[in-house]
Amino acid sequence: MKKMALVISFVFSFLASCKKDPIVGDVYAYDPTPYQLNLPTNLGWSTFPIPESNPLTNAGVALGQKLFFDPILSANNTQSCATCHQPAYSFADPNKFSVGITGEVGNRAAMPLFNLAWADKYNQTSHRYFWDGGANDLERQALGPILNPIEMANKSLFDVVARLQNNVEYPGLFRKAFGSDSITSVKLARALAQFERTLVSGNSNFDKAERRQRLRTPSEINGMLIFGSEKGDCFHCHGNLSSPFFTDYGFHNNGLNEIPKDSGLFRITGKPEDMGRMKTPTLRNLSFTAPYMHDGRFNTLMEVVEFYNSGTKNSPTVDPMISKNFDKGGLNLTPQEKLDLVAFLLSLNDSAFVNDARYKTP
Repeated sequence: MKKMALVISFVFSFLASCKKDPIVGDVYAYDPTPYQLNLPTNLGWSTFPIPESNPLTNAGVALGQKLFFDPILSANNTQSCATCHQPAYSFADPNKFSVGITGEVGNRAAMPLFNLAWADKYNQTSHRYFWDGGANDLERQALGPILNPIEMANKSLFDVVARLQNNVEYPGLFRKAFGSDSITSVKLARALAQFERTLVSGNSNFDKAERRQRLRTPSEINGMLIFGSEKGDCFHCHGNLSSPFFTDYGFHNNGLNEIPKDSGLFRITGKPEDMGRMKTPTLRNLSFTAPYMHDGRFNTLMEVVEFYNSGTKNSPTVDPMISKNFDKGGLNLTPQEKLDLVAFLLSLNDSAFVNDARYKTP
């Protein structure tokens, strides 16, 4: 009997040791350690609101980054979020229009993904993300391309969740980030949104000059004066020079067409006054985010400047800041003034951001 007791004791000890998986217990244990978001120190930068339901954590951001670069989120496992939002191009697409998993071409240029979360602070409407304001928070924005039939083309989020749940690694990573290995579309959206909230760009030559780390060139200074005055008229939509974001996070019809070819915000609100109004893109990192405008019609910054200088078109919903220049034939900038304005815009490039290893494939 004594021998039998020893054997039973040994068996129970062995089974107990087998039940404790050291990988699950150590690597994938729930870890709510807060993510330390280091924002630029320039005048004007401030924190953005973070949803109480989705605080930034190290595990959540890491999971979101892995998901962002993983083609598992597309219906045929061929494309990731990063396919159309490439870090080297400031999380935009160098092509005029992105191509989906079936080869179908989209009809809008992929917007760059950085400094996004300040929209929650400076846009107090329910229309904040995408060119047409189709999402009111980053969580919904993150799921949009996953279900879009000409992008990642999933028929339902249930299909995506099932692929993730059956993956050897993701249940543990979701446990680490959210406390349970039961994967849901809500957790998927929250993880992606966490990663996107960490994409902050604020180390351009403009920022270095603001921090007194470099001197602006004479051309940059002149371009900055044009930008911030009625002469260039840029600041009405892209923010005055005390704001570091170079967008008002709002929506405007900037006079691209006499009859808008894309309904823009009208698609979401149904209000006639919103016809053709598109989200104001940031002017940061313009060297990396070409082509420009929602339809990618301009390949160079000089084309953009020339459009505002003399090419805007009237329509019933065109922004008053555009229409007020029609009587005088546009902005009437001189060739040198246009060059200076471009020089200032180029000073907003943040090469450190596009080369930051923290934002690459994990």
